[in-house]
Amino acid sequence: MQGNRRDFLKQAGVAGVAVAAGGCATGGEMHGGDAAPKRAAGGPMPKGLVLVAMMADGQPTLGVKTDRGVLDVRRAAKQFGSNAPTTVDDVVRYGDGGLGALVKTATAQGGAGLFADESAVSFCPCVMNPEKIVCVGLNYARHARETNNPIPKLPILFNKYNNALNCHQGVVEVSKVPAKNFDYESELVIVMGRKAHNVSEAEALSHVFGYCNGNDFSARDLQSVSSQWMIGKTCDGFGLLGPYLVTADLVDPNNLKVVGTVNGEVRQNSNTNDMVFNCAQIIAYTSKLMTLMPGDIIYTGTPEGVINGYPPDKRVWLKPGDKLTTTIGNLGTLSFSLA
Repeated sequence: MQGNRRDFLKQAGVAGVAVAAGGCATGGEMHGGDAAPKRAAGGPMPKGLVLVAMMADGQPTLGVKTDRGVLDVRRAAKQFGSNAPTTVDDVVRYGDGGLGALVKTATAQGGAGLFADESAVSFCPCVMNPEKIVCVGLNYARHARETNNPIPKLPILFNKYNNALNCHQGVVEVSKVPAKNFDYESELVIVMGRKAHNVSEAEALSHVFGYCNGNDFSARDLQSVSSQWMIGKTCDGFGLLGPYLVTADLVDPNNLKVVGTVNGEVRQNSNTNDMVFNCAQIIAYTSKLMTLMPGDIIYTGTPEGVINGYPPDKRVWLKPGDKLTTTIGNLGTLSFSLA
């Protein structure tokens, strides 16, 4: 009975993501007709890779950005007889499993059919089955000041759910949400790669799999209905992630430029060094309250420049047709639109 319940919940979660993503092709842990090799959780995390969650041959698969284009890992694994993980969720949960070696072999020896031009890639959310989506509020000093809030003494935590997950080139269907005051929040997102329970700040970052761009899209009028922010934060498609998941060894989370645009106009231009609580502090604090698991994601807060920080008479809320981007350090550019 317990196993059946897990299967049902997993299938329900996958269906929720597919509805939420506003056109993004998703599918959680589906492996098509391939039987996933049995692996032990917690293997060595990959290094030096820029990963892409994408659709290929009608199913979610793992891609790796290379000089030859985006490598389709599932096709490469078949060609070279590798048992490397073939979805983002698998590599986050189980580790490298031969992925690094496969990428080297395929890049050197694989035919052109293993690679896709990035412009032709159909993206999925960087992580499709997180157990938890944790968000941090008012975590940039200048953002707290622009919204006339005190600098927090402890991280302010709230949540999104999997129905919010959305992707690079996705669509947020604001016209279907009973709200009017839509706002952007460009954010660095942490993806956990190791179980973390009551970890210290010194060891916290060793539990991180990688980082990606995020946008904690918000409906401010729903957010302010009560003292709890959740209903303004977790409507369908409000959790943008992408385009890449960059392994932790390639990222300095404490010094990343953060830029957000609306219809080509720069609205946010800051740096993660303005965080009130850095990534290590966020992980350490959160892990004392709840056990963080591989695949859990943490939106680390947004810098100044949000519409909600403007004087009331200067606020022009987002609307269908708007196009937004989030660019953070070496994590690429997350682009999406509203409908």
